[in-house]
Amino acid sequence: MFKALLATMLALLPTIVVHAPKADLALETARTASQREHGLMNRTELAPHTGMIFVFDRDEFVDFWMKNTLLPLDMIFIGADGTVRRVYANVPVLHPEPSDERIPLEGAQAKYVIELGAGEASKDGIAAGVKLDLRGVPSPAP
Repeated sequence: MFKALLATMLALLPTIVVHAPKADLALETARTASQREHGLMNRTELAPHTGMIFVFDRDEFVDFWMKNTLLPLDMIFIGADGTVRRVYANVPVLHPEPSDERIPLEGAQAKYVIELGAGEASKDGIAAGVKLDLRGVPSPAP
């Protein structure tokens, strides 16, 4: 029952459109600490050109891990001005057995992080140095 309730709550995250060079991306917005912590955990599929944008209070070094992430992802770290700083492409799914401290972290300096299905960043023209229009991204929430 808890998983169904959580899935319903996450489905209510507002979705915004971010314009990438080769596609418009429909992104759920993770603006609170708990939304960012849960992210795309336990999802088994993502439609093309969809994912999640994580919004942070400030432009700083942020770490992400793949705990309970059931599909490979592209992770895009973006500065406050919309410039892509780093793309981790095709971050693999981890076997569920490792303890939390053994799960590898991916990180970089960022105000925003976008997660898309593996291979999607390249298809959508997203690479380091590309500037994305993030004018519609809401501010972080407490």
